[in-house]
Amino acid sequence: MTINFYKSANKIIYLQLLLVIMPATLFAQGKLKQLYKDPNVPIQIRVKDLLSKMTIEEKAGQLNQLNSGDLTGPGLNATSQQEKLIMLKAGKIGSFLNTIGASTTRSVQKIAVEQSRLGIPLLFGYDVIHGYKTLFPIPLAEACSWDLDQVTENSKVAAKEAAVSGLHWTFAPMCDISTDPRWGRVMEGAGEDPYYASLLASARVKGFQGKLESEYNVLATVKHFAAYGAVEGGRDYNNVDVSRSKLWNTYLPPYEAAVKAGAATVMNSFNVLDGIPASGNKFLLTEVLKNKWGFKGFVVSDWNSFGEMIPHGFAADYKDVALKALKAGSMMDMESKSVINHLPQLIKEGKLNIAQVDDAVGRILYYKFKLGLFENPYRFSDEQREKDNLLTPAHRKVARIAGTKSIVLLKNSDQLLPLASKDKKIALVGFYANSKADMVDMWKGTSDYNTYVTVYDGLKAQYKDLTFADGYNSKNETSEKLIAEAVNNASAADVVIVNIGISGKVSGEDKSLADINIPAGQIALLKALHQTGKPIIALVTAGRPLVLTQVLPYTNAVLYCWLLGTETGNSVADVVKGLYNPTAKTVMSFPYAVGQVPVYYNHFNTGRPAPDPGGDSFYSRYLDIPNQPLFPFGYGLSYTTFNYRNLSLDLPLLNSGQVQNVSVTVKNTGKYDGEEIVQLYINDITASIVRPVKELKAYKKIGLKAGEEKTITFQLGAKDLSFFDDKGNVILEKGKFKIFVGGNSRDVLETTFELK
Repeated sequence: MTINFYKSANKIIYLQLLLVIMPATLFAQGKLKQLYKDPNVPIQIRVKDLLSKMTIEEKAGQLNQLNSGDLTGPGLNATSQQEKLIMLKAGKIGSFLNTIGASTTRSVQKIAVEQSRLGIPLLFGYDVIHGYKTLFPIPLAEACSWDLDQVTENSKVAAKEAAVSGLHWTFAPMCDISTDPRWGRVMEGAGEDPYYASLLASARVKGFQGKLESEYNVLATVKHFAAYGAVEGGRDYNNVDVSRSKLWNTYLPPYEAAVKAGAATVMNSFNVLDGIPASGNKFLLTEVLKNKWGFKGFVVSDWNSFGEMIPHGFAADYKDVALKALKAGSMMDMESKSVINHLPQLIKEGKLNIAQVDDAVGRILYYKFKLGLFENPYRFSDEQREKDNLLTPAHRKVARIAGTKSIVLLKNSDQLLPLASKDKKIALVGFYANSKADMVDMWKGTSDYNTYVTVYDGLKAQYKDLTFADGYNSKNETSEKLIAEAVNNASAADVVIVNIGISGKVSGEDKSLADINIPAGQIALLKALHQTGKPIIALVTAGRPLVLTQVLPYTNAVLYCWLLGTETGNSVADVVKGLYNPTAKTVMSFPYAVGQVPVYYNHFNTGRPAPDPGGDSFYSRYLDIPNQPLFPFGYGLSYTTFNYRNLSLDLPLLNSGQVQNVSVTVKNTGKYDGEEIVQLYINDITASIVRPVKELKAYKKIGLKAGEEKTITFQLGAKDLSFFDDKGNVILEKGKFKIFVGGNSRDVLETTFELK
């Protein structure tokens, strides 16, 4: 029987027919044993056939992910590796994480496909967060570029390097919205805005995964599902308690965007939501992810997040863990071993439905087929291809450009920057400027910091007359001797460049900080350098926004340089010298003081909003600091200046089916060519659910030559004016709206219209 599936008007119906008819037809032809191995058969049929041949123990194996599958290396725990080898041959491991390298993955894969009963290939996963061998800016810095094409390109290069090293899967992108810079993992995300974070999530999935059309793509993972960025006190693994309205409107949109972009996998978060751990949360995993969003991929736990349901007080033991995780909609178990140890018994006792198990296993098998691993299990494990594609000059060039686009100019008094002349006498100060080890965060992939370009290296290549002094030590402490050397160099220079901030070693998972101020030793150094009367440029390196209130009085210019990866020094030097005019804008508000955290632009008004400025008593405010952040969301300067005028709307009254055209004229009023990120925000003035004072709804990055002006037009439709209720339903309500357009969320032009 022949059915033309690909030319069918209704592919779903024909596929269902195939699932029934083809196995029977092939059985009659005596070919059933080879069905799942036949590349000419649709994947869904191959999956169904393979499932029919698997024992419950082998199905449990596909749901079992273990750490470190290098079974042959020296110095390994012999007992542990022998146990894994036995399990592998028995088909009881479906995936390894942290097994890397073309040679290693090939040798381990060989055991799985040649020595197990059914020859099911393994998936190899790894945390490729902002690069594999070539390291790119941390995702939070990368987000400040507001350049989605660049973000996609960065992820594409990272995926390529991972894939040629035998990997099939990265545990990225992180889609957690966070307003708390004390949380170390803000470095992995996109900041505080759900609209922009959603665009970034899609761009990163596109770069990592694409359509899985080549051996240079890897499976992407949406994490951490859900609301992990709202951990109390900015403390990792801590509790989360958010309303359903906040969940739908703020935290869920980026995850949904990544799912809609085709991400193959979703990772559980460590936190509870509504008092239920995410790994066992049926509302999140079944009601939202599977039913409402139609997610077709598979869910993987974070490290032992299944097992952590026990200390959460939600599960009694590991058998209970496996039951509650799988019933909720979780699938692959990373490292807790609860599923492999207890699934067969749970099925035997009738506590789990085999159909639900088959659904989970089938989703994992689907992507193994999709990656072509059944046809060529070693497709990603080519040692020559690995050698040819790691840390190449082309990849370093992409990283250098990405770095320049991520640097935010926060202050530039008297147009001190750029330092275009090579003949400037420059005193570079700051231990971090020449410390490769402190450029590394925990998510460095396999990059070697010895290959990094330091700030000192980058500036030395651009300026022939440059001196260097540490100024402070590795503990951020200073001394009379260190200050004296720095001041001596500064006194003989035309300009002082001082690198301050915190080490990359305190950025990432388990790197929460209560104090995000610039270290006291560095402030003492700044004050001493300020006394020389020489102009001072501060380069701030960190994996999170820091409190810069004490820095501004002692500096003439401030560049926020984040952690930029392999090409850090060259990227910084390109911006300092003016080879690249900075365009980056903040994606997290910078607090005025630690006690202000969390501070974010898209907050609700209170019943007693504080007047600006002044006011007598009984307002929602601090007595000792401003309510507003030091630097707002969307803020960033250029070496040129931009003027906004003529904000206008097409329609003062808008019907729900119409599109509102919003226009504004932007002029480059400075002496340099430059790019500006024009941002549009709305405020729904009166709604059935209180809406934020501002919400980003659109932006455009435009280039303007010195003196040039352009009129920019945005279009707003019903989707942009809608919001979610507490059940996730889309709500569009009549009423008045404010429109704001400007270069950041604070400094804007304003107008209004009404939706009829």
